[in-house]
Amino acid sequence: MSENTTPLVSIIMPTYNSEKYISESINSIINQTYQNWELLITDDFSTDRTIDKVKALIKDDNRIKLFLLQKNSGPGVARNNSIKMAKGRYIAFCDSDDKWKSEKLDKQLNFLKSKSLSFTFCSYDVINENGDFIKTIKAPLELSFSKLLKNNYVGCLTAIYDQEALGKLYMSEMRKRQDWTLWLKILKLIDNSSGQIESLALYRDRSKSISSNRFEMLKYTWLIYSNELGFSFIKSFSYLIKFLFYYFKKKI
Repeated sequence: MSENTTPLVSIIMPTYNSEKYISESINSIINQTYQNWELLITDDFSTDRTIDKVKALIKDDNRIKLFLLQKNSGPGVARNNSIKMAKGRYIAFCDSDDKWKSEKLDKQLNFLKSKSLSFTFCSYDVINENGDFIKTIKAPLELSFSKLLKNNYVGCLTAIYDQEALGKLYMSEMRKRQDWTLWLKILKLIDNSSGQIESLALYRDRSKSISSNRFEMLKYTWLIYSNELGFSFIKSFSYLIKFLFYYFKKKI
């Protein structure tokens, strides 16, 4: 098929000490039914065998590209480095301990085109460190900027945007919750978008992961409102209360 019917997708993957899961993550990309992609991996100064495992897979697939940061800078910096190098029309994301189901790209691109969208996302399954199913996180059918302000409804491993329509957009370089800043930036441009209810990816819930610390999550949520969006103290506090309400409601 021609490039026009199968546009290149640039898949953004940050790595840091990911030797346990990186091969699974990369193989889930290799096994996609949609094959016109490039996988841009930026390693955030790993100290384990992550880089060796990536290099072993690169030997068999020249669509996989590896970039190395010279100091540990956080996933936002690593992702942005890969976005900078991306050549594809579409930018998609998959972290180094997560996985995609084999038809993820095919189904999302068809959905995006059929709905004339420039940004979309989908539901995803949560698995534990051993790969056992825990639950499914449902994506909202419709998502607006005002709704996204209350909670991050977009799983990073499910997001894809059209850089031909939006231009290259980058994440905040904050250590945590930086993906939310990018979705907010996109929704501020387009106002609303749609998600797929079908689960097309698997998020690995790790007890020592960045997202597992609830206090840190609240701190960085506050920084998004106050620093990234420039809200006043009162407005930031108001949205933090709304965030807490939706967060605990979801937990219940």
